[in-house]
Amino acid sequence: MTKRYQVVGIGNAIVDVLSQTDDHFLDHMGIEKGIMQLIERERAETLYGAMRQRTEAPGGSVANTLAGLGNLGLKTAFIGRVRDDTLGRFYAKSLELEGTDFPNAPVPDGSLPTSRSMIFVTPDGERSMNTYLGISADLGPEDVAEDVAGDAEFLFLEGYLFDKDKGKEAFLKAARACHKGGGKAGIALSDPFCVDRHRADFRRLVRDEMDYVIGNQHEWMSLYETDNLSLALTQAQAECSVVVCTRSGEDVVLIRDGERAEVPVHRVVPVDATGAGDQFAAGFLYGLATGLNLKTAGHMGTIAASEVISHFGARPEGDVKALFRGQGLI
Repeated sequence: MTKRYQVVGIGNAIVDVLSQTDDHFLDHMGIEKGIMQLIERERAETLYGAMRQRTEAPGGSVANTLAGLGNLGLKTAFIGRVRDDTLGRFYAKSLELEGTDFPNAPVPDGSLPTSRSMIFVTPDGERSMNTYLGISADLGPEDVAEDVAGDAEFLFLEGYLFDKDKGKEAFLKAARACHKGGGKAGIALSDPFCVDRHRADFRRLVRDEMDYVIGNQHEWMSLYETDNLSLALTQAQAECSVVVCTRSGEDVVLIRDGERAEVPVHRVVPVDATGAGDQFAAGFLYGLATGLNLKTAGHMGTIAASEVISHFGARPEGDVKALFRGQGLI
């Protein structure tokens, strides 16, 4: 039976506000380079006001992945929470224009504004993200329409939302609706600190509810409390059918029901590293959703990631499917 959506994602609905800057500015503003920091509303307003030549784009990790999948021609939907304010309306409209359904109407009476992330990109391509979570972090089970999650071939969850009990409940509701409809559910681990905070719950989710999990080496080692990546991945494959591990420029490791593949990464000097992991996920999920083998799906992930770091911004600009054809993958 054909599903309405090939991929449905759930994540933080964040407007990315990008600005190019230098290390001196970061030092002056007390911004820690190369990481994502959560900030309060007042700090968000200060940084927003200090940005030069701002560009705004709908963002959030899983939303970026869905934009990549839309670029590749898949039918997608995004479940997220925005306020009925200027940025929230911009977010909802932008997603729809990109071809991703946004079934959740902006919340008219929310006390918190739409989430935004101020991203400062230095000449070396490093991005320093300062995120004010706002209303998106309050996503709960009431925001998850079962007829959307249940009509997906693949469900993709964003680990960042696991920080609140409501987010955990939303994930369980969505995963169970997806499974009931015959789909497969997966998650991006998102952040080793997030894994540290909720390790037991993450372990339960991976073992009991997830069909695939994407994480980097630090996230996997955090999940299984070990400094030995091989040991962490051995434990992971005992608990989950499909395990994907990215390794900061080293070969990507992919494991499915005991089958193991390693895909080399073509190193390029990044213009802007924003969105590399999100677009890796897009390429990989495209491979899964179109029935390709594990190594090919992983290769697609690395190509999509290489494309996005070659320019400014977290979403693809080129025809990524043409890049796949050029490599003989489709």
